[in-house]
Formats: sequence, structure tokens, C-alpha cells
Amino acid sequence: MNNRVETVLEFDKIKKILSEYALSPMAKQLIYDLEPSSDELQVKKLQQETSEGVNILKSGIHMPLEGLRDIRNSLRLAKLGSVLSPKDLLDIASTMRASRLIKALWSEKKPEHCSILDEIIQGLHSFQSIEEKIERAILSEDEIADNASQKLTAIRRQKRVLTQRIREKLESIVNSPQYQKVLQEPIVTVRKDRYVIPVKLEFKGSIPGVVHDQSSSGSTLYIEPMPVLQMNNELRQLETEEKKEIERILQEFTLKIQENHDFLSDTLNGLVNLDFIMAKAGYSVDIKGVEPLFNTRGYINIIKGRHPLLKGKVVPIDIFLGDKFSILVITGPNTGGKTVSLKTVGLMALMSQSGLHVPAEEGTQLAVFDEVFADIGDEQSIEQSLSTFSSHLKNIKKIVEKASNNCLVLLDELGAGTDPTEGAALAMAILTYFYEKGSRVIATTHYSELKAFAYSTEGIENASVEFDVRTLSPTYRLTIGIPGKSNAFEIAQRLGLKQGIIDSARGLLTAENLKMEELLRHIEQEKNKAEEEKEELNSLRRQYLKKLEKLEEEREKVRQQHEKILEKAREKARTMLEKVESEAEQIIARLKEVDEKDTKQIRDKAIETTRAWLREAGKSLKGSEGQILETVHQKPDEPLKPGEKVKIAGLNQEGHIISIDEVTKTAQLQVGIMKINAPLKSLIKIFEEKFTGQRSRYTSIAMEKARNVSNQIDLRGLTLDEALLKVDKYLDDAYLAGMSSVYLIHGKGTGVLRQGIQDMLRKKSEVKHFRPGNMDEGGLGVTVVEFK
Repeated sequence: MNNRVETVLEFDKIKKILSEYALSPMAKQLIYDLEPSSDELQVKKLQQETSEGVNILKSGIHMPLEGLRDIRNSLRLAKLGSVLSPKDLLDIASTMRASRLIKALWSEKKPEHCSILDEIIQGLHSFQSIEEKIERAILSEDEIADNASQKLTAIRRQKRVLTQRIREKLESIVNSPQYQKVLQEPIVTVRKDRYVIPVKLEFKGSIPGVVHDQSSSGSTLYIEPMPVLQMNNELRQLETEEKKEIERILQEFTLKIQENHDFLSDTLNGLVNLDFIMAKAGYSVDIKGVEPLFNTRGYINIIKGRHPLLKGKVVPIDIFLGDKFSILVITGPNTGGKTVSLKTVGLMALMSQSGLHVPAEEGTQLAVFDEVFADIGDEQSIEQSLSTFSSHLKNIKKIVEKASNNCLVLLDELGAGTDPTEGAALAMAILTYFYEKGSRVIATTHYSELKAFAYSTEGIENASVEFDVRTLSPTYRLTIGIPGKSNAFEIAQRLGLKQGIIDSARGLLTAENLKMEELLRHIEQEKNKAEEEKEELNSLRRQYLKKLEKLEEEREKVRQQHEKILEKAREKARTMLEKVESEAEQIIARLKEVDEKDTKQIRDKAIETTRAWLREAGKSLKGSEGQILETVHQKPDEPLKPGEKVKIAGLNQEGHIISIDEVTKTAQLQVGIMKINAPLKSLIKIFEEKFTGQRSRYTSIAMEKARNVSNQIDLRGLTLDEALLKVDKYLDDAYLAGMSSVYLIHGKGTGVLRQGIQDMLRKKSEVKHFRPGNMDEGGLGVTVVEFK
């Protein structure tokens, strides 16, 4: 790719614009040196890094590259052993900070699919300790901090004290009435780095001291009085020591830079590369660029391509070649966009092979060419006295000599500038040569002969830029497959030329020409009709895609809602299981306290049953998603009632509802020998497959219980814990059996058993009321319980 082609296609202007996006002079230089690559892998890598940069920008991530400085010369001086200046060190510290900030940002916000940027940033180094020391010690290019070292702190403290003493002594002199007449002004000033006072020339001997300067008029002498001479000498000595200490500090920092030279050099290169990539990304975003698809078949398919240098509203073009035809001949009116179309294709080839995104739509395809050649515009050389035709022919000669089967050739006004017949013949011969060579060619022309040539020659296709005869202006739309027509008669008619002249001109055309013009007119009408239908289809397609996108959004919202509900249900199941485990452990603890021989087998069996139930519940929870979802989606048609059989979502356990608390929205369940509390939302009603008349499951349970449960229980002789365990089980059975009241026989005794049982009854939600028995019911030895 030679420089002339880059200039002709205005790629140099693209690079100039691109350089404005770079922050550092090094990245700007990389842009100026940017050249298209013919290596497909290299081109794809360059494109990928640009795409990664675009993703960063679109993610709202700002790469903090503002601190990047050109420290190449500073690193070179440090390597040679030269002491770096404060400015050099501040620039290095600023670059170090940029590296550190970028690494910190990347570790926190690294997006996916950014392998190239990740590799670059992982290769950066952090120098936080050196960076912070430099920034604490060096306040500006001209100022070193007092606390840069302990010695410098001491020296500057001494300087301040001594300076104050000198000024006080001199001010005592200038303010003394004794010296008022000898002083030009009562001030203390500095000459040649020494404190002096202005003395009138005629009173030179009145104040003993050293003359350091004289005014331009000669009337004033600047004298350092003898009383401060020694103090000024001491001050100069301190200043010398200060300079030496500053030099030592700078030397120490320089040594640190020298030790880290290679790491700093690598980091600088990485930062410059990042700056370069982010510049390409910023430019891509602004031109609405896309990463093209690449091939090595010489195939070009630009979709809605726009020339990036054109301002205002740009009419995009669709252009393709390299598949069914390799040469495209564009015809049409002047200023109709033929040359712009030519340059757009060439510029996109150069941009894409340089790693830049192209201003087109997604799906755009470009080939990776070995060379791009262009003969565009009037490049006549006045010095060589070449005609327009000769100038074009000289360029074409060079292109012919270098053309290959993997090159792109752009020819503007092929064959122009000479006799039309000979020019057209030469143009056809040149196109035939390039076709046989296998080159990809786009040529513009005015010659009608080339339209017919393209129409009748395999591998060559016509294209045209439109012209609106109603407005007498080009539309800049490119149409492939249809040659352009001159529109001379239509334009003449619109401009008001006499119809007789126009008719006479038509009569002078050959029958073949008239037939061609009529054919072109018919083709154009059909094309316009097809475009209208295409636009209508595209509109319908856009509407469909918009609706599809909306449906996808709704679907995603529903999925997210279901996931939230599912997770909430899982959490409830886990909480419920923990509660069940706690209640079960309490029951097991109570069962273990039963020591009687006749209850040992019952106790052991109950403990084992409880533990087995807990194991099963734990296993069920792990695979409970389907059941939880069943709960999520199931909406009971009617409220749950006591006595109904339910499944506990997430636990794969079934039980019967003992009671329901409408305030807390929970239910007490009988699950085997266990009683547990569970949220109503977690319960799934189990419906029997068959019902006999109106007889419900609850009724059958109640009748079964009624046949087996007595309306009284004798608790005399039991300990309190034993009695409570039996009462709890008995009350559940009696309640499920549908009894309205029962009798608890506990005897009178000490009253401990009665009091403990009544305390438990107060906590039972299914108990409506309880009272001591009447005299005929057993008196205080019996407690009568009424159910709700």
C-alpha cells in the first residue's frame, strides 16, 4: 500500500482525525505510522482489540489514561546514569499512577470477552511505593518538599532562622534615623543572592560593606553591610548544602528508576498500546462503526456503507462484488456519487485492514487484499506537461504491472480525456485484462459502450447512481445490476428546451440506442416498484422483530420473577426444615426421658421413626425444586380446612391439618407422630381420586378416629412429662375424630399434674375452653376440655 493511494483515498485524513482521540504523543505517533496489513490473522487481531475497546466504552468504563506521559527519554537518561530532573520524575510518577489505576479498575470491573486487553493490562506493573515517594518529595517541577529528607528539613529550618536574623538586622539599619538620609529607600532587597540595602552614591562610605550592584542611573549602590556579611556567607553555605541534598535525593530516585527500567519500559509500551486501542474504539463509536467479517476470496459486501469524511446527512450505499462478478462498472451523471462510491469502498478496505471499524451495518464483509490501487481524479502533472488522459494512463500502467488476483483496483472515469470511441475500446481492453488477472475492479465511466460491454460480458456487472429528473439533482443511491442512463432529454425538457428540438434529437438516435433507453426506463420502473415492496417487507420485518424483542423481554421478566419466587420458596422450605428438626429433637429428648421398661420399645421405635423422617425430609429438600415450582404455580381454588390432607412443598411429606391460624397464616399439621407448624403457602392440598357422595377425606378420618378414641384419658400415676406427652397425642386424635369435648383424669394429689396440663392447654390453638370437672364429673381431679 503506497502513500499516494492513501492520499488519493484520503486515509491520511482519517488518521489525522483518529489521532485526536489519543491522549499521548506516543499513541498519536502509532496512528500516524498506521498502515494496512495484508495478513488476515493480524487484521483480525487488530479488529478484535478495537471491538474490545468499544465494549469497554459501551459498558461505561473509563480507562484512566490521562496520567500517561512520554517518559521514553527519561528512561533512556536513567539507564545511562544521568540524574533525572524533578519534571522527569513527576512524569514517571504520573505514568506509574496511570498503570496502577488501570490495574485496580480492571480487577474490579473487568468485562467478559476482552482477552487482548486483559493480556495487555495483566502485563502492566505497579510501582505504588516509588510513585508515592516521588509525589511526596517533589511538589512541582521547581520545588522539592521540605520533608523530602531529614537533612533537607534541617537545612531549610536553619535557612529560615538565618534569613530572619539577616532581615531583622538590615531592617534595624534602614529604620534607624541615623541612616535615613544615606538610603535611597528604606527597604531590604536582594542582589546576586545576597541581602543588601540601597545607598545613595554620595554616601558610599557612610555604611561599611560590600557593593554588589549599582542602579542603571548610577545614583544608587546596593551594599551588603558588614554586620550581615558573615550571616550572608553562612546562608550561601546552607544553600550550597541544600542543592547538594536535593541532588542526592534526585540521584536516589534516579537509581530506583534505573533498577526498574525494564518493567517501566514494558508498562509504558502497554499503556501506549491501550491508548492507541481506546482511540480506535472512540472513533468507532462516533462513526457508528462495525467490525467487518473477513474473507480471502476477494468478496466485498458493504451494507449501508457511509463515507466517514462526508458531513451532514449521508446517503448510505450497498455495494458488493467478488462472487458472481469481479468487476463493477458504475455509470451515471456527474456529481451523482460515482467517485464517492469508489472512494468509500477503497477507504473501507484501508481502514479495515488497519484495524479500524468501518461505518456500515453489521454483516458487512470485506476481503483482505494484498494491495489497493486507485486512479481517481485529475492528477495531471503540470511540470511534465501531461494531459488528463496521459496522467490517468500513466497511473493505470503502474497498476497493470503490479496487479494480482488478490488486489482491489479503483478506476475513476476510465478511458476519459480522449476520443470516445478509442477511449471506450481501451477501457474494455483494460477491464478484460484485470478480469483475466483475477483482480477485483470498480470503475466509473460515461461511455455507453461500457454499459453494453458489462451487460454482455461474464464476470462484469453494471451499476448506476440515480438521478431525479423532477428535482434535477442526484439521489446518490447506488443500484447494482442496472446501468445508468444519461437523462439528457428529460433534463432538457425540464429546463424548458423547445420540444421540437428534443424530438429532433431523439430522431437522430439509432434504433438500437432508442431500444436501450426504453429498456433502461422499463428496468428503472421495475426497480422502483421492487424497492417499494422491499421497503414494505422490511417495515413488516422490523415490526415483527420489535414485537419479538418485546416478547423476549417479557419472557425474561417472567423467568426472573419465577426464579425469585423459587428461591423464596426454597428458603422457606429450609427454614421450615430447621424448625421441624428442632421440634423433632425436642420430642426425641422427651422420649429419651421415659425410662419405664414397658415404654422403652415404643420410645426407641418413635425415636428411630422421627430420625428416619428427618433424613427423608433432608433428602427431599435437595431435590425439591419441582415441588416448589408446583407450589409457586398452584393457586388453590378454596381455602384449606382442618382435617384436610396436604403435601408440604420441598419436604416430600404428607400430613393432616390440625388447626389453622389466620393471623400468622400458618397451619399445625400431624405428620406421622410429629406435629409441626408450616406456612399455608407451602401446603399443597391433596385431592382424593374418588369421592363417595359428599363424604370428604376429613369425614372419613374423623369417623375412623371416633371409633378408636375414647372421650376420656386417665393420667393418674404418670409423671408430668409422661402425662404431657400422652395428653398432646390424645388431644390431636380427639380433635381429628371430631369430638366436641374430652375429659382429662389427673387426680387431685399435689396439683402439679393438673397445673402442668392446664398450662399446656392454654397454648393449644384447637382448644376453645377448659374447666375443672363438676362434682358429678370428678371435681378438681378432672379437667374438661372443649374444642373449637
